Amino acid sequence: MLRSRSIIAIPPGATMREQLESRNMSQKEFAQRMDMSEKHISHLINGKVELTHETALRLESVLGIPASFWNNMEALYREQEARVREELALEQDEAIASKMPYSECAKLTWFQPTRDITEKVYNLRKFFEVAHLGILEKMQIFGIAYRTAGANATSDYAKAIWAQKARIEARSINTDPININLLKESLPRIRAMTTLGPEVFCEKLASLLARCGIALVFLPHIKGSFIHGATFVDSKHIVLGLTVRGKYADMFWFSLFHELGHIICGHIADNKADESNEKEADSFAESTLIPADKYEAFIKRKDFSKTEILYFSNMIAIAPGIVLGRLQKENHIPHSWHHEIKVRYEYANP
Repeated sequence: MLRSRSIIAIPPGATMREQLESRNMSQKEFAQRMDMSEKHISHLINGKVELTHETALRLESVLGIPASFWNNMEALYREQEARVREELALEQDEAIASKMPYSECAKLTWFQPTRDITEKVYNLRKFFEVAHLGILEKMQIFGIAYRTAGANATSDYAKAIWAQKARIEARSINTDPININLLKESLPRIRAMTTLGPEVFCEKLASLLARCGIALVFLPHIKGSFIHGATFVDSKHIVLGLTVRGKYADMFWFSLFHELGHIICGHIADNKADESNEKEADSFAESTLIPADKYEAFIKRKDFSKTEILYFSNMIAIAPGIVLGRLQKENHIPHSWHHEIKVRYEYANP
């Protein structure tokens, strides 16, 4: 017997048990009369095995109840069983859906707006393209952890939504086959784009990465996701999703080169996001954006005036905000210094 909030699925075996009790017939004797093993009869009574048409005919002979009755009971039980399982799964999915930033994403038109939790579940299943939301635990995406419990559950589900949206948007982007060597060769061109405005570099960057087999997707930041970007293989291309968390340009470019580091260093191939990979991607981004030897020489001079930062940035041909952000991150200067150098980006709906 299976039970959910509103449905009880009762197997035909319950009626068999009643018949045996009314006849004072043991299961052993019943098994002999049915020419079946006691184990099979026990499973039949408890609904663990299907009541076949052949079994229904035997029941008609042994118990005198028409085979059609047993066949109908079996069909009804299996239907109710499926409904019970679906209702139980729905309850579990409702708990998961309640942890997702549904309203925020609905405002972004990613979902249909609704306050009904059941509708939210069905909309989320369609969005994630899964039969049940619990399946997300088994569908790991590089850099994204799906957890159903703990302090970070809400954050992880926000990441899951963000990554799935990136996957969906990337499907409409035409890319060439994945070419890591071309990506490596293109790094200087990508780095040079840091001095351009987003109205110029966005299209250029997307086009260049597409030739490397990478679908670049820009998405708004979801509150609580604590995410800057994510990279993973989907179908025959690589999806690289970026957001403008914090809105500062230096964070955007560091996130981009961090994700490119994951690609070039081969991290996404094994689908693992451990701490060593993250550190390697960070080092890649730092050294690619600002050459280590030149940066060390600049640091040793200990002159972090606006004039010197602009001079150094111009010398290495990179946006000064990136140099400023690095200096602030490493506590060489306070975060309150030289704000006029920093550039901010805003996400605009396409």
